[in-house]
Amino acid sequence: MHSQFSPHRAQRVDLPGRHGPIAALHAPAAGRDLGATALLVPGYTGSKEDFAPLVDPIADAGVEAVAIDLPGQYESPGPPAESDYRPEVLGSVVAELVAKLAAEGRRVLLLGHSFGGLVARGAVLAGAPVSGLTLMASGPSELPPGARRTALDYGEIVLREQGVEASQEVNETRLALNPNWRDVPQELKDFYRERFVRSSPAGLLGMGEALRTEPDLVAKLARVMRSAGIPCLVVCGDLDDAWSAASQRDMAERLDADFAVLSGVMHNPNTEAPEALLATVLPTWRAWLA
Repeated sequence: MHSQFSPHRAQRVDLPGRHGPIAALHAPAAGRDLGATALLVPGYTGSKEDFAPLVDPIADAGVEAVAIDLPGQYESPGPPAESDYRPEVLGSVVAELVAKLAAEGRRVLLLGHSFGGLVARGAVLAGAPVSGLTLMASGPSELPPGARRTALDYGEIVLREQGVEASQEVNETRLALNPNWRDVPQELKDFYRERFVRSSPAGLLGMGEALRTEPDLVAKLARVMRSAGIPCLVVCGDLDDAWSAASQRDMAERLDADFAVLSGVMHNPNTEAPEALLATVLPTWRAWLA
């Protein structure tokens, strides 16, 4: 079973950020270094550990892997204002990381998962000098109606009125209704709880609000990427229950991007089907770098 506890060689490091250190997992390129860095950005309530199954294979392919906690997530301190967690604001933080890597001579391959895809888009719109953009299980705008959006609506009420601990208890009560939750190891359940309660309440609220209000910026992104010559890949599972595969295919067409759909996969290809994901992502990245 692939999970946030999948073994890897990456080391826990801190990167400089405007709000304090940005917690990261770093795996240098193994063997022939292609001079590229994959910067991996997690989704809402996520963390750098979400990419644990990917970092070694990426490094083994000659690409340095850097997976981060966004400001306000888990082990990264964040700003106090909810408005500072909008994708365009967090995108400017990620753009600063990209610029520092580029200044070191690295070609940066930026990948964003779910909400992290909206942030990665914000980074490109902020002028991040990337050599390629991968949007994974991420959509063109706000979350459409569905269970995930409903959970955000109710979650905000509990979070504002009762705090993070109570909000996590509601999450766990909801998850307990899913029979698959019973098969999740207790160690992993404990990790999910720890990273949620250690995350910034302002960050949880600000990111949650952004997921319900983000406008469609695909046309703007397409113009910027076309002008800068930035290639793009959109990849998702055919069973994605956040943004539908059809909506992500349409986004890819509007971006003139490559599109790949993974069979039998829901919203987390990185842990559900990392081998299939890597079989799509790595050849695409090699083609971009060539």
